[in-house]
This record gives sequence, C-alpha cells and structure tokens, in this order.
Amino acid sequence: MSKGLFITLEGGEGAGKSTQLAYIRQRIEDAGIPLHVTREPGGTPLAEEIRALLLGHRDETMASDAELLLMFAARAQHLAQLIRPALARDEWVLCDRFTDATYAYQGGGRGIDFERIAVLEDWVQGELRPDLTLLLDLPVEVGMVRAGQRGDLDRFEREQRGFFEHVRTAYRERAEQEPGRFRVIDAAQDIAGVQRQIDAVLAPLLAQATGKSA
Repeated sequence: MSKGLFITLEGGEGAGKSTQLAYIRQRIEDAGIPLHVTREPGGTPLAEEIRALLLGHRDETMASDAELLLMFAARAQHLAQLIRPALARDEWVLCDRFTDATYAYQGGGRGIDFERIAVLEDWVQGELRPDLTLLLDLPVEVGMVRAGQRGDLDRFEREQRGFFEHVRTAYRERAEQEPGRFRVIDAAQDIAGVQRQIDAVLAPLLAQATGKSA
C-alpha cells in the first residue's frame, strides 16, 4: 500500500469545501486506501474544544494574537494525536483546512505579519507540510451569497467583505509561491465541474498508490 499522504482542502467561505471533502473522501476510500478525514481547528476532543472557543460568539472581543495562538494550540494537539501517527502508519490524511488557512485568515484577514505566523508554523510543525493542497477559489461575492444561505454564521463568517477579499488574496499568493504543492480549483463552476477538476488532480495519485492506471 502507498506511503502516507497528507492532503489539505482550503478555500474561503461558500467555496463548497464540505461537498468536495465528501467527494474526495469517497474517491480515496473507493480506491481502498486507509484514510483519516479531519478538520481544523479541531480533529481531536481537546482541539474541538479550542475550535468552540474560536468560532463561538461572546461579548468579549478576541485579540488577534490570542486567536492565532489558539489556532496553533489546536494544531499542535491535532498533529500529535492524529496527523503524525496516521502518516507514520502509511495512512492518508484528508484535512479540511490547515496552516494555509492561518496565513489567509489571521495573516491576510487580521493583518498579522506572515513572518510571525511562519515562526509558529516551524515551531509546531517542524518540517511537516501537506503533500497536496487543493484550493477552492471563487469570487468573494459569490462565496458570501452561498455562505449566507446556510443559516447561522460563525464568528468568522460574520466578517465584512473586505476581510474576505484579503483572505482570498492571501490564499492566491500562497498558491503562487508554492505551485508544486497547490492546485487551484475554480470553485465558481457547478459541482460537477469542480469535481472534474479534482479528479484530474487525484487520479494520478490514486493510480500511483494502488498500482493501477489512471
């Protein structure tokens, strides 16, 4: 069986991550590859408690630095308890958001210097980085309309359009800086169109992992 592969799915609000995460999961599991599907912030009981702090609404405004440190606290637990052990067993990990989201939301959206985030990234992760990152990209106005149709919005989803424009810009800059890891998916297409793009990326990896032709 294949060596462990770490795949992350990124994108702004309304990009369709939940739908496409389920699709990617099915494609990998159908190939018979051991897989762990997880999310950030969260992924373990303790990290999920931190997620509740980060996404919940409260009277006290959360400082940007507190938000950033909580993100990496949850990530450290997630890595120790789930991600690293799974990869060590040569299993695949599919994660809904990872550190690129921190650069996009806390860096781009909140304005925290990327170099400060990079220090925490190196400290918490060491040399570990995703093997593949699928970025679901679409215009902010389209994503906000889609997100607004979901009902209750969390603390991040209630931000203004300017915040999300900065998030999208940061994501796209990350993709430009690391073209070997990122695959940008046009998420403004319909679901079938998005899945065709994802298949084009996944098929060679699944073929390599299972020894079958793509």
